[in-house]
Amino acid sequence: MPTLEYVRSEIERMRSQVSRQRKEILQLQRAGLSTASAETVLRMPSKVDDLCAERDRQVLAAKESPTYASGKPIRGTPANRRM
Repeated sequence: MPTLEYVRSEIERMRSQVSRQRKEILQLQRAGLSTASAETVLRMPSKVDDLCAERDRQVLAAKESPTYASGKPIRGTPANRRM
C-alpha cells in the first residue's frame, strides 16, 4: 500500500504533467498540427481522481485510529492498560 506522502506527491506530479501537456496540445492546435496525444491527456485526470480518492481514504483511516496528543499513532497496547 502506498504511503500518504507518496500519493500526495504523485497527485502533484500528475497534475503538473497534465497541465504541461494541455499547453503543448493548445500550441499544436494553434499551429494546425494533429493532436493525437490528446487521448492520453484525457485519461490522466481520471488517474488523478483515483489517486485523490486513495489519499482521502488514507487520511480518513489515519483520523480514525487513536493518537497521542502529539498526533503520533498509538501502536499496540499501552503498558498501563493491563487486563
